[in-house]
Amino acid sequence: MELNISSWSAPLTLDPNIVWDSVIIGGGPAGYNAAIYMVRKGLKPLLLIGDRGGQVSLTNEIENYLGFEEIQGGDLVEKFHVQATRLNVDILESIYANKIVKDDNLFTVTLTTEEDVKAKTVIIATGGEHRKLNLEGEERLSAKGVSYCAICDAPFFKDKEVIIVGGGDSAVEAAVDVAKWAKHVHVVHRSKWRAEKILLDRMFETENVTYELGSTLSDIGGEHSVEYVDIYNKDSDTTTRKQVQGVFVEIGQDPRVDLVKDYVELNENSEIVVDKYNATNFPGLYAAGDVTDVPYKQIITAASDGAVAGLSASNYILKMEEK
Repeated sequence: MELNISSWSAPLTLDPNIVWDSVIIGGGPAGYNAAIYMVRKGLKPLLLIGDRGGQVSLTNEIENYLGFEEIQGGDLVEKFHVQATRLNVDILESIYANKIVKDDNLFTVTLTTEEDVKAKTVIIATGGEHRKLNLEGEERLSAKGVSYCAICDAPFFKDKEVIIVGGGDSAVEAAVDVAKWAKHVHVVHRSKWRAEKILLDRMFETENVTYELGSTLSDIGGEHSVEYVDIYNKDSDTTTRKQVQGVFVEIGQDPRVDLVKDYVELNENSEIVVDKYNATNFPGLYAAGDVTDVPYKQIITAASDGAVAGLSASNYILKMEEK
């Protein structure tokens, strides 16, 4: 049975008798590209998308993806999706995987719909989730002034005082984005800048952005919403209270590995260890993108990982069927 799924077609109805060549878990560039490469090899993967685009959809301007001098994250994701649907990739959206088991050379993936799908291989492209500061006020005031998505929430802070925590690309980009709305943005980072020079230059040129290094937040306070933060400077060993109405936490991500942490080797950062074929130590299980131990977390490297994982899974299936 030929299944053709697109953003405007009817939802995919799962046939319990189908054994997929792969279940690809994750709707970012790694997942999309793995599915595209497998379909082009004549195979039948199922792309399982919880949130379309993953972190890419939360990115404002992208200027370092080959072929586009500048493109919005949401627009790039739509191009991924259109390309996949035109190739007849079978897609399930807004559905997550709850469990993965392997028996008799086949994987069984249990979905949040309580349905089971069987596959010859699995590709994990689940990305990461926002890392937190682990402050009491952060949890209590989440969505009440504490945010993890500048592109989503910046307009809510029009003419307000805002803190951004972090020193990598995402934090610096967030500072520039939020500064278009906020009265003033103050960036706090615990050590040296990790962001690209071109992004830092842009932030330094933004008049309503200031910053301090060697500092961390020791408290986020307020009764019903964010009212202040306490900033600890380790060099002077002093704490300063600053009145603000918003805090954007941009300190990186923790890989989403709960599905496979009992099967695969993880490194000290809880990232999935993969080889040059994006294979894990568990036969038939591959991983791609930010969830892995690859050194650079970029959209284009995630897409590349997805291609490698898709091709490697295809070769694994070919060898399995030759036996």
